Amino acid sequence: MKLSVSDLNSHYGPAHILFDINLEVGAGEVVALLGRNGAGKSTTFRSIIGLVEQRSGRVLFEGRDVSNSPTYDIVRAGLGYVPEERRIFSELTVEENLEVGRQPKRPNAPYWTRDKLFALFPNLGEMRRRPGGRMSGGEQQMLTIARTLMGNPSLVLLDEPSEGLAPKIIEQMVDAILTMKREGVSIVVSEQNLHFARLISDRAYLIERGQICFGGTMAELDARPDIRDAHLSV
Repeated sequence: MKLSVSDLNSHYGPAHILFDINLEVGAGEVVALLGRNGAGKSTTFRSIIGLVEQRSGRVLFEGRDVSNSPTYDIVRAGLGYVPEERRIFSELTVEENLEVGRQPKRPNAPYWTRDKLFALFPNLGEMRRRPGGRMSGGEQQMLTIARTLMGNPSLVLLDEPSEGLAPKIIEQMVDAILTMKREGVSIVVSEQNLHFARLISDRAYLIERGQICFGGTMAELDARPDIRDAHLSV
């Protein structure tokens, strides 16, 4: 198992946000964490990667307990995180942004080069020397993912990768995620776009008000329209 989260609870000050979150991600899987805005998706990712200080529970990454590890240690272990905010360096070029993310090869993860990433995201290959601040939102999203892959992670947390993107860019994002999966990267995608999740995911968890209310395959989710419609805007 690449990632195993058990009884994860998180707080922001006095506010209890996550309640006993349990989820698992196997090798080479794409798993969707589905829910409306404010359901707890981003907090789940931030808690897994160690960015929420007030958290409890157990997080195992490739069999290693990282529950109390600092974020930089978790990232060095091979867990990548692509935040929703697309935090690129606006004054650096595409190539310079990628170099910021470079880490050594890992024995248990695919190795990414700039050329390999430009094949994955052809748009980036056409603007190698363009500053990040002069790119569209979709192009910035691609750059953020590519920069994370330069760290050669074995698992990536993608937070709302389709949000605000044009349909053509969403198609490219689907292709990129499926290619990452074929390369051997395990992926967790937080989404509220059910159609997008169907195109890329093997399994899904539904989260509502900080609690997991469903876990199963996409086919099992589609077989439960009562649960799906109650917790997703469809």
